[in-house]
Formats: sequence, structure tokens, C-alpha cells
Amino acid sequence: MLNEEKIKLMTRMAAYEENEGKRSMQIGNYFRSDYIGLQVMKSVISATIAFAIVIAMYIFYDFESVMKEIYQVDLLVTGKQILIAYVVFVGIYAVITYIIYAYRYTKAKKSLKKYYTHLTELSGFYDEIRR
Repeated sequence: MLNEEKIKLMTRMAAYEENEGKRSMQIGNYFRSDYIGLQVMKSVISATIAFAIVIAMYIFYDFESVMKEIYQVDLLVTGKQILIAYVVFVGIYAVITYIIYAYRYTKAKKSLKKYYTHLTELSGFYDEIRR
């Protein structure tokens, strides 16, 4: 009394749970704004660290000229330029992160909706057996 449709459905659902489903179910545990906000926050922190590393590498690479020019450079103007570069860099990084994770969230929700539809269908198979 094996139902071939039920077996196919259960096989597809098991394959989904093992592969794509793990990530989709983790994403599905969040509200959209919480998930995207968390990812943007992580990327802003990462972008800040990356920006600091790039600035430090530039200073260490060109340390001699930086030290020679440190008294001739207007530190306030240089600080403003670095701050503007930082804000632009982090802003672009955050917007790109928002777009990517909004797409991933939408894709995961659609995938989970399809999975829950399959669960309902499977439940229907079991209801037929009980009758």
C-alpha cells in the first residue's frame, strides 16, 4: 500500500530540508526587518574594520612621506576627507548588503511557503489513510 505520489513528495521534502531548507528555515525564524537589519549591522561593522585596515596599510606603506608631511597638512581638512570617504564607503556597502539580504529573505520565504504547502499536502495523504 505504498503511495508513489506520497513517496515522491517526501523525498523532495527531505532533499529540501537537507540542502536549501536549513538556511531558509534559519532565515524564516526572523521578521524581515530584523533579519535585514542584523545583516546590515554586521556588514557596517565589517566595512568599518576593512576601512580602518586600508587606511592603516596606506599609512604604513607610505609612512616616511606621511611623517614628513604631517606638519604641513591641514589635519582638519584631511580628517573631513577621510570621514567623507568612510561614510561613502560604508553607505554603499550597506545599500548593497540591504539589497542582497532583502532578496535572500524574499527567496527564502517563497521557498518556505512552498515547503509548507507540501507539508499540508502530505498531511492530506495521512488524513485519507485515517478515514
